[in-house]
Amino acid sequence: MTDYARAREVAEQARETEWTRPSFGRQLFLGDFRLDLVHPAPRLTEEAVKKGDDFLRALRRFLQDKVDPALIERTARIPDEVVKGLGAIGAFGMTIEEEYGGLGLSHLYYSKALQMVASYSPALSALLSAHQSIGVPQPLRLFGTPEQKQRFLPRCAAGEISAFLLTEPDVGSDPARLGTTAVRDGDAYVIDGVKLWTTNGVVADLLVVMARTGAKISAFVVEADSPGITVERRNAFMGLRGIENGVTRFHQVRVPADNLIGREGQGLKIALTTLNTGRLSLPATCAGAAKWAAGIAREWGTARVQWGRPIGEHEAVAGKIAFIAATAYAVEAVVDLCSRLADDERNDIRIEAALAKLYGSEMAWQAADELVQIRGGRGYETAESLHARGERGVPAEQMLRDLRINRIFEGSTEIMHLLIAREAVDAHLSVAGELIDPKAGIRAKGRAATRAGGFYARWLPSLLAGPGQLPSSYAEFGPLAQHLRYVERTSRKLARSTFYGMSRWQGRLEHKQGFLARIVDIGAELFAITAVCVRAQEDGAELGRPPYELADAFCRQARVRAEALFDRLWDNTDSADVRLTRRVLEGRYAFLEDGVLDPSLDGPWIAAQRPGPSEAEDVHRHVR
Repeated sequence: MTDYARAREVAEQARETEWTRPSFGRQLFLGDFRLDLVHPAPRLTEEAVKKGDDFLRALRRFLQDKVDPALIERTARIPDEVVKGLGAIGAFGMTIEEEYGGLGLSHLYYSKALQMVASYSPALSALLSAHQSIGVPQPLRLFGTPEQKQRFLPRCAAGEISAFLLTEPDVGSDPARLGTTAVRDGDAYVIDGVKLWTTNGVVADLLVVMARTGAKISAFVVEADSPGITVERRNAFMGLRGIENGVTRFHQVRVPADNLIGREGQGLKIALTTLNTGRLSLPATCAGAAKWAAGIAREWGTARVQWGRPIGEHEAVAGKIAFIAATAYAVEAVVDLCSRLADDERNDIRIEAALAKLYGSEMAWQAADELVQIRGGRGYETAESLHARGERGVPAEQMLRDLRINRIFEGSTEIMHLLIAREAVDAHLSVAGELIDPKAGIRAKGRAATRAGGFYARWLPSLLAGPGQLPSSYAEFGPLAQHLRYVERTSRKLARSTFYGMSRWQGRLEHKQGFLARIVDIGAELFAITAVCVRAQEDGAELGRPPYELADAFCRQARVRAEALFDRLWDNTDSADVRLTRRVLEGRYAFLEDGVLDPSLDGPWIAAQRPGPSEAEDVHRHVR
């Protein structure tokens, strides 16, 4: 099965019905620019705003007074008193309803909280987001029974830590190969298997475990101290050194049948549905990092003087600072818009949340990389070393390391391209794919076929013709109107390009991952431009011209990137690269490896670990 086909199959299991709610992102990829779906952006009630602001003030005080981010980085551990303090102010229950002891914050304020925490200590934001976005609270809120919610959510809100266990030593983004099993035995299930990269798993009290029940995957809430569970190792990483991520072995672990989440076989659907909104936590942390980088770039660009003037006045550096500032505003705008749409609950935000994750993780990483470059040697030097020799300990290199995992966490960039392509471009594939190549195996079903077919009947002539626009379109956006006009006409160009791609490759389109990735990246730029214009229009009422200036700068940068991606749709080295890679893998160019030494060959590489009793020390620890 191809990667695209598998992404298609996985996504199908995450939905009960297709296209039952409007989606700005889906329509954008179809060439139908529905600004009305995101503007004006949904607003919170005064009560929700007050509750959120009150918590942000308490969180800021706690971070400033009780948390030493340098200590967390140096010791690679979050102190127990910090974890307990976060629990005391309600940080572990931000997304949990008040009836279960949580704060009941909106998605918008949950994102703002994670931004703040991530700018100060990224490891702390990973602890909080893994607990609430993919740990026990989110799947139980969506799929749990009333009894399960009463049993587990108050514990999570009070500060008991939860973790999500899906990945295995030989299973990453392909859950069809999941090896952990859960076998029914009377009023319990017996779980056997090994889970890898269990964020929060080393300190967790409660686990969400994905295991195979027969041919399909199911989800369970498991007590972390159950007999037969061994945390065999606490892993260490390039960044996020304070996270409690490990390897967990299950051997004959009995779990009450009442702890099954949803129904048997719903595990993959639960995981993917949880990620629809839970995925927003990651771009929120990226926004916090990018905003921090913008502040450091501004300060350093003014303070550092070379050749008689501040480095920010030299064009080579000015371009980098402009990119960091504009990107910080854009990533926050994307997260803000997606969070508001999630709070509104009327829209299907699968595509928007996935775009936010993809775009936020890629752009924040680039911003951090440019910050390191601007600071030069001081960017590469650790904050501890800077401080030890009397300079301000700016952790630029740490932020770069910490951000790198976001391009892998919760769906790598490559997997996100495939999933978004499946979600966003499937309307084209399901209808036009059958028209172009009835043997392609791509079919529309039921309501999806009717709606998509109707769309093509109405829009295909105009998509192919590329209709013009009124010069006064979107005039209420003032100087930003030109950019929204660009999004409108370019979304049609994007839809035409997708249609042409199907005409050219027909059923082989699913193998053209480079083409599909660029289609998705263009859509991400168009979505970001829209979010920025919507945000600037709102901010401008309070702040005047500055938001418009930032938004205009970002939109111009994004348009340049989008046009370059369009060029590369048809002028690229994709086919040649595939041929070259095939020969590399065959060993044809093994001579390239002559004259070097591989430091990783001192010990065996273990591709998988078989279930069985553990012989390792249990390093699971309780927060005291």
